[in-house]
Amino acid sequence: MILLVRHTAVALRWRGRCYGRSDAGLSRTGAAEARRLAKELAAWKPDRIVHSGLIRTRLLATRIALATGAPATADAAWAERDFGTWEGRRWTAIYRDTGDAMDGMIDAPDSFRPGGGETTTELADRVTTALVALPPGRTIVVTHGGPIAALRGTAAGLPPREWLALVPQTGQAVAFDVSTLCRRP
Repeated sequence: MILLVRHTAVALRWRGRCYGRSDAGLSRTGAAEARRLAKELAAWKPDRIVHSGLIRTRLLATRIALATGAPATADAAWAERDFGTWEGRRWTAIYRDTGDAMDGMIDAPDSFRPGGGETTTELADRVTTALVALPPGRTIVVTHGGPIAALRGTAAGLPPREWLALVPQTGQAVAFDVSTLCRRP
């Protein structure tokens, strides 16, 4: 069984911005949430902790590792979607400049590259490959909303248009049975 955990709240200066692969740090609230959450997640007794390498996931993963003694390792395959030139921009500015173009992430998942970045299909393929490559055992993966939604949506056979509802809140953990993904055609 895998426990997928979305990082805690990002720094206030990143709120309302597209931060995907940007190395956004945590807010004070996010740092406090990470301390509390690490204690809760340690009770799950993981064999290993994996994180995306970005500071917002690394801080929580490191705290869990300290509480459990389990190793924490970075794997960039668990990073958020690459939004290309949209990174760091306000979502309102992106919408103002591109209109409904951002709908391409769900309407054209195989071809639309937000800001020239990664397609929805590439994101889903990347995290599916990373998930299947995890060794057996109890693993906590501290990652981002996009990768978690992509895995949940793919496992459920849902179209990308329905994945937005599968993005967990910051600091939320989602149990994931790898076999549900492996059974998909």
